[in-house]
Amino acid sequence: MKKRLSRLTFAGLLLSGLLAGFGARAQVFDPNATPARTSAEIMADTTERREVVVTPAAKRQKAAADSAKRTERMFRAFGFQGIRLTRPGKAAMLALVLPGAGQIYNRRWWKLPLVYGAVGGTIAGEIFYQQRYNQFAKAYNNVTQRAINPDTGIPYRIGDTRLGPQASKVTSVTGLDANVVFFRGYRDIFYLYIGIAYSLQIVDALVDAHLQDFDVSNDLSLHWQPQLLPTPGQPGALPTNPGVLFALRIR
Repeated sequence: MKKRLSRLTFAGLLLSGLLAGFGARAQVFDPNATPARTSAEIMADTTERREVVVTPAAKRQKAAADSAKRTERMFRAFGFQGIRLTRPGKAAMLALVLPGAGQIYNRRWWKLPLVYGAVGGTIAGEIFYQQRYNQFAKAYNNVTQRAINPDTGIPYRIGDTRLGPQASKVTSVTGLDANVVFFRGYRDIFYLYIGIAYSLQIVDALVDAHLQDFDVSNDLSLHWQPQLLPTPGQPGALPTNPGVLFALRIR
């Protein structure tokens, strides 16, 4: 009896093993079966996925950075091994070489009339006062030193038309000297104006290139809205009071 029971038990275990092996083989080789998901696949499904969007502004920034690197390599090819050139540095260098070139590099075309108006206006003022100073200084020297007029063969005198269009209208030597001092002073101060205008357009190109990487969108504005604000110590019937909520959003 015991032998028979042991044989039946052995046969049952053998049959269950065969059925389990067949089921495993069917799971592996069945083409219609759904494969088991690994832990990595489960994490990938639950992880947030975002598509990278390249904006035109980002493309321009990358192009400008690549341009600065190319210029840096060009300087190194000519022997300037220690130079480190960034985008703002290139904008300032271009503005230093040619007024307005930094604004063109930053794509700020609307600033070109301002740059050339400031630099050109100060240079034009310098030329004007320099010409008037030369005329009155030469007339003053000719009259005081009694230089000979080559046309008439006689010394220059006050009111002589050969002194110049404006200098010939002056009726005294003192008047000539006063005009010399006046136009010389404005000539010298316009040198300063040229330096200021030239420096400002360099600074503008440098700062504007730095600001290309900052967020200057409308999200930086100040927002306000009516709000019921909680009041500490207020009775339970009126736990809040009307007020105004301000929010400054900075990204």
